[in-house]
Amino acid sequence: MSTRSYLFVPGDRPERFAKAAASGADGVILDLEDGVLPERKAMARESIREWFAAGGVASVRVNGTGTEWYDEDCRLLHAGKVCAAVLPKAEDASLLADFVSRVPEGVPVIAVIESALGVWRVLELASVPGVTRLAFGSVDFQLDAGIEGEGEALLYARSRLVLASAIAGLVPPIDGVTVSLDDTEKLVNDVATARQLGFGAKLCIHPNQVEWVNKGLSASESELAWAKLVVDAAAGSDGLGAIRLNGKLIDRPVIERARRMLEDVR
Repeated sequence: MSTRSYLFVPGDRPERFAKAAASGADGVILDLEDGVLPERKAMARESIREWFAAGGVASVRVNGTGTEWYDEDCRLLHAGKVCAAVLPKAEDASLLADFVSRVPEGVPVIAVIESALGVWRVLELASVPGVTRLAFGSVDFQLDAGIEGEGEALLYARSRLVLASAIAGLVPPIDGVTVSLDDTEKLVNDVATARQLGFGAKLCIHPNQVEWVNKGLSASESELAWAKLVVDAAAGSDGLGAIRLNGKLIDRPVIERARRMLEDVR
């Protein structure tokens, strides 16, 4: 099953690392960027280094390519078992390619799209060799683009990430955070919308969000039962094209979607 939930943890809060790892999140991102004040960057880097030295695993979000911390952050990616290397504010393909070249071979690279320029160039960024997934930095994008709304106001940007990922052959992208920590209904609705739009994962900023994200981005029992019914019916159709199932026409795209659903669970 592909990663559905990514939980951010500030890199200068090492007491939270183990708790995050035990939260049920599919991926933990130890953050060196926005979650850490400038005067605590070095301390955060050392805390992450110690986590890796003790056998811990996690993804790491470095500071942006134009910052004074970028070079040292990239060297940290070689300090242990890094699940994924995350680059914020990706908007220049050449700089993204530079980041890929600094990441240890075999480590997935996630490019965070969080500016108007990044959204505009998203297909170019998704096509950089070595990039494995896109993530939507929705809050920073809203600030950069001057967009106040969250729902339909971000539909165009979200759809561009989904389409670019599909065209570039990447796994479905990661949706941005839900900043409302105590509004479970909003979180559930946000996850449902993300899934409907074609996102395959979501960024989390609190452990309590993880369970709802994992559940909302996983196929339900009824969906899996439907998928098995479709696949079994297709297998018994002797290679025919469209088939009739429970009064509905089932053609190749529907059959393929059912197969992918079952494969993802396996």
